[in-house]
Amino acid sequence: MAGLYIHIPFCKQACSYCDFYFLTRQQLREPFVEALVREIHSYTDTPFSSEPISSVYLGGGTPSLLNEKQLTGIFTALDSVFDLQPLEITMELNPDDVTADYLNMIRGIGINRASMGVQSFDEDILNFMHRAHNRNEALKALELLQKTDFPAFTADLIYGNPGQDLEMLKADIEQLLVFDPPHISAYSLTVEPNTRLGRQVELGRINPPDDEEVAAHFELVQESLHRAGIVQYEVSNFSKPGKEALHNSNYWTHQNYLGLGPSAHSFWWSSNEAKRWKNRSDIRHYLEKPAQESIDEVEQLNLTTLAEERIMLGLRTVKGISVKNLREKYQYSLSRKQQNWIENQVEKRMLVFEEERLALTPEGLRISDMLVVDLLNRG
Repeated sequence: MAGLYIHIPFCKQACSYCDFYFLTRQQLREPFVEALVREIHSYTDTPFSSEPISSVYLGGGTPSLLNEKQLTGIFTALDSVFDLQPLEITMELNPDDVTADYLNMIRGIGINRASMGVQSFDEDILNFMHRAHNRNEALKALELLQKTDFPAFTADLIYGNPGQDLEMLKADIEQLLVFDPPHISAYSLTVEPNTRLGRQVELGRINPPDDEEVAAHFELVQESLHRAGIVQYEVSNFSKPGKEALHNSNYWTHQNYLGLGPSAHSFWWSSNEAKRWKNRSDIRHYLEKPAQESIDEVEQLNLTTLAEERIMLGLRTVKGISVKNLREKYQYSLSRKQQNWIENQVEKRMLVFEEERLALTPEGLRISDMLVVDLLNRG
């Protein structure tokens, strides 16, 4: 089964760290929805519309800036074109947009999972991030998710912020756990070029924490959430048993997904290869041109490339990867150098290798990027 990702590119303001495609011209929201509906209909009677859809994800940007009429129009179009059999429909929400009426409205449309961009409860950190919400709005939004008995939700935290010590991070984690979240995504602050944060770092106005500090933050997140029964299942994702994110898990296991909206990515298998493509990050082009003319950056992926990508994605998860699956689906076998390296890492307790399944230990997950590069370089 496949997934749908819908990029809603509107924001009230620019967060300092964000390099996603977004715009703040709210007057374009209605024309955008009309163009999105046209793009959805452009997939009528295609291979993309015949495969069952198990998950839908509205990301951004800020999807919660859309009103009931706009969201209803989008889902009416999706239902008329695609074979929707969704187990999970996720929508990203900003705390400052959340009201009880809004939560009840989106639940009535069919959204059964909310993704709340909390990031922090610390006012200084929120100001540094240039977030549109404050601490009280985040607390109120989380309270409303509980009071309205929303079916499922996840909350984002960002650690490794300049000036953030372990006590500040501990306070953020403890405050979030008050709301008994079924799922938490915790990300290390990443300095991206061409962002407000990136420019400040480049000019020497901000000094990000060093690797050891960030590692200590990550360890605190792992241990605190584990004690609360919220178990790590991917490097940045933690959940109660059975509450893992279906849509994101589909990305990591190379399931088909179709991206809609400007800058959205897609991935689709075709026999023994796959294709990845991206819609142009250009709202004017998206509004004015036929939907299929928005497709950009098409990449053909052979089995070797896909196998290496599957290893990279799979080893970020607690489940790891199946060596048998690599052989049968990707025609990829581990080299003698890779097998020797794996044996060495098992001795160091960075990896476990049992019944042809290779996975990182909690200690290994803390340096997953380095370990994956080491493994692939020995291929």
